[in-house]
Amino acid sequence: MEAAVPLEEFYPFGLDEGDSQTIEQDDGGSGLIAISVAFPFFGERHTGLYVNNNGLVSFLREVSQFTPVAFPIAGDRRVVAPFWADVDNRRAGKVFYRDSKDPAILRRATADTNHYFPEFPMFVTTWVLIATWHQVTFFGGTSITPVNTFQVVLITDGELSFTIFQYHNITWTTGMHATSGGDLAGLGGIAAQAGFNAGDGRRYFNIPGSRTDDIVEVETTTNVGYPGRWVFRIDDSQVQVGSCNDSGTPPNERK
Repeated sequence: MEAAVPLEEFYPFGLDEGDSQTIEQDDGGSGLIAISVAFPFFGERHTGLYVNNNGLVSFLREVSQFTPVAFPIAGDRRVVAPFWADVDNRRAGKVFYRDSKDPAILRRATADTNHYFPEFPMFVTTWVLIATWHQVTFFGGTSITPVNTFQVVLITDGELSFTIFQYHNITWTTGMHATSGGDLAGLGGIAAQAGFNAGDGRRYFNIPGSRTDDIVEVETTTNVGYPGRWVFRIDDSQVQVGSCNDSGTPPNERK
């Protein structure tokens, strides 16, 4: 079984597709993106979100924190995190994003949702967010250090909402900052967190291997039978949660 999602199976991304691009800066992001269809997440509706350079989409505020904390997290960390880690796109890579009502994209999202969630055969997508981290390296890296490419897609009809995580290649897990503890190859230390978190300290989901060295193999794992792809329904207040894991580290200081 071939591991990882080929780039041609990603939702289309890049400047030619009409994407915006985050500023090339350490720990930056898109700033607040106002969205036209309120996005339901853990039982609450959001009319804005942030695409953060460090590998996650957040709903309450920008997340500049570069060393991931174990889910669940309370407070303002309402996030969908395909790969929360210490990205530095000043050195290598781009972070693209766009929200879309393009009919072709909506049809594709509807087809994907109908396929993975046949219990909702009447679901029709009305809004999509596509965020793609393309060949990004880690803090402390250079133009020739390992790079990662992954994507998150948010899908809704205004009532139900879903997310797709896609991993093309994951070669590093950790920045070289002293807090994160990564080595020259971007490995070791406190590795990336993947999953989603309600921000109430209780409800969350961790992709297996999160914050361990095993997360470098996430492109070989799946919950839908396709290595490198994870798909979830995330609108309901009782979305799937992980095991009772209250371990974590305090928010780290800025670099």
